[in-house]
This record gives sequence, C-alpha cells and structure tokens, in this order.
Amino acid sequence: MAARQNVGGTAVEARTSDVVAFRLHAHHLTDRQPADGLHEIAGACGIQNSPPGSALLALHARVVGVTQDRIDRLVGEEKSLLQTWCMRGSPFYFPTVDAPVFTTGVLPTTETARLHLIVGVDHALNELGMGLDEAVDLTADEIGAVLSTRQLAINELGEELAERIAGRLSPARRETWQATGPYAANQPLGEAVVHFCIRILTLRGVVCIAPRTENKAPFVLLEEWLGNPLPQVDPDSARATLLRRYLHCYGPSTRKDFAAWVGVRAGDVDPWWTLLDEELTPVEFNGNRTWIHSDDLDTLRSPPEARGVRLLPPRDPYTQMRDRDTIVDQKHHREVWKTVGEPGAVLADGTIVGIWRPRKSGRTLTLTVTTFRSLGPELRKQLHEEADHVAELRGATAVQVEFER
Repeated sequence: MAARQNVGGTAVEARTSDVVAFRLHAHHLTDRQPADGLHEIAGACGIQNSPPGSALLALHARVVGVTQDRIDRLVGEEKSLLQTWCMRGSPFYFPTVDAPVFTTGVLPTTETARLHLIVGVDHALNELGMGLDEAVDLTADEIGAVLSTRQLAINELGEELAERIAGRLSPARRETWQATGPYAANQPLGEAVVHFCIRILTLRGVVCIAPRTENKAPFVLLEEWLGNPLPQVDPDSARATLLRRYLHCYGPSTRKDFAAWVGVRAGDVDPWWTLLDEELTPVEFNGNRTWIHSDDLDTLRSPPEARGVRLLPPRDPYTQMRDRDTIVDQKHHREVWKTVGEPGAVLADGTIVGIWRPRKSGRTLTLTVTTFRSLGPELRKQLHEEADHVAELRGATAVQVEFER
C-alpha cells in the first residue's frame, strides 16, 4: 500500500549524491543488466532514438549483448519493441506491451495542451481558421486509405494525406491549404499541418514507426503492424503509470520538470499529477520542495554506487533530466547540451566527466573525447574498451580515441 502524501508536513531531506545515485540506479547505469532485461529497461521511461542510432547506444550502456541485429529483430520480427513519437513529439523505443503508457499516457487531455506538445503548428492553423482537433480528425479520417498495406516516410505520407484532405475543404480554405507555407522550402501549408497532426495520431495509437529503410523511418498503421489494435486502457491509469515511471527515473522531481519531460506546460500537468496525490512524499532537495514516489524512499536513502565507464549517446534518457545542475556543473552545460551537433556524455563511476563525438572515415571510427577533469589509467582503459564496443555498433572495424584535454 502506497504511503499517503505528506502535504504540508515535514519533508524528507535528500543529498545530491544520493539523488544522483538513485537516478543512476533507476536508469540501470549502476551495472549492466543481463540481456533478458532489455524490455524492462526500455520500458523504464522509454529510450529516445533521435538522432537515429541513439537508442542503440543507450541500450548498450545498460544491457549486455546489445547489437543492431537484435534490436532489428525485436522491432521488425518479434515486434516486442515498438518505436513511435511520444514525449516531446520525439521518437522513442519502448516495449509493445507498454504502448498504452507511452501513447494514451502521454496524450494531453486538452486541445491547448496538445498544441503545446507539437509547438509550431499554431500559425498554420490560424491561417486556415482551423482548430487542432479538427485538423487531426481530418488526418485520421484519411490516413487509413493512404497507409493501408503500405509503409511511407513522413514526406510521402504528408503529401498524399494533404492532397486527399484538400478535396474536403471549402474553396477558401483549400487555397490557403495548398499555398506554400513557412516551414520548409516549397512545402504547402497543409502538408506541414499534416506532419504535426501525425504526432497526435501516434499518441492515439493509429500509426507507429517501422524499421528504417533507405535511411528513412517509414510510418505504418499500428493495427496492421501488430496484427491487432492496442488494448483499450483507462486513460487515467495510463497517465498515472507514466508519472510513476517518470518519478522512479527522475525523482525527486517537480511538476515543472515533469511537464518539460512530457512536452507540456506546468499548468497542464494536473491530469497526471493529481492521480498520485496519495502516493507521493515531499523531499527537500537543493533548497526546493520536490516529490518522490513513496515506494522509492528506501532506495533514495541508500542507493547503490555506480561503477565503470559508459559512453552515453546524445539525448540519453539519463541526460534528459531537467535539473541539469544535479549531474553537471553549470559551467559545462553548454558543452553537454548543445542544440546543434550534440555530443554524447562520458559517464565514469557515476559522474559525467566529459563529452565525446564520433567521426567515421571508411571503416575507422574516431572518438574525440573532451574531459572535464583528468582520468586515471583505469578509467582511460575502460573508456577505450567502451570505444571498441561503440565502434562495433557503428559498423567500424577499427577505432581511435583522441583526447582534447
């Protein structure tokens, strides 16, 4: 039985070192897990796959024996892993059995919140005099006819859908729909709107992403892909499960940070947060009132230590926490979280000690490592061993490691 929330009462105090160790353990970065734990690990909070290939490296950092062939088999043959757009409108892998959590559980309950999740479509909708839900429903009405028995990349799918939807619009709307918009060169406004709407349809469980072909990630009808529709679940149950998993991986945390992780505003999280009112315990952490799931208190008080070196990819789940000062000194934030040309992070004995960037030439992969402090011989040895594994995953037969500092 979960403990009742201690509203207004004395909060548990947490040290930064314990919070970091707790999160590392929850993210399965304390020790690599056996191969049969892959699905559980992917379902902890999802594994983001942007840029493409990041999910493979993130799973390798957590699980023994990860290969591209194995991931392809789980996604394309066994279909026990699913890839689709979910948190922040980004592509994630998660276990197929957990699909309701990462679709229904992510879908905001109001049109305003859904607009924030796919921020950027407002201008186009205003030009059309159309609401988001109307645009999504139009897209949903046509997507079956376009995508049935097919796999289409986003540009081809958007083009065909936009053409079909245009025929259903009034002459004035159709003219605006077919006019060139501001999003991409020569792209009609309506086609861009469809791209945004597909992000909502992934959360409705209508479409998902099939394995990449010809360097493109095609969309498929989810029911056709799996052979059956997703099970119907209570939306409140799915949202509650999503928040529990978030707090297990990123707790102690706040409404604001959870909102940023999902991709909505802090004022929009009540449909998730209030469901766990009786399951949360307040935690004083770094001078702030934060919250943790009461079932995780014992682990927070005595978390295991992390050992070894991991080369985390850009947008690894661990580096997606919003209170970045907890894991990286502020003076290094711009290096770790670059908006263009994002590097990976070097994790050594539970501390982010640097960044790394890959460069492939032929069959040789060169990793340029920039460290924030000196690394001893043992950590450098482990880093080289990790580089060997990364090279293999990237299809290289040789690897070079260059240290900038």
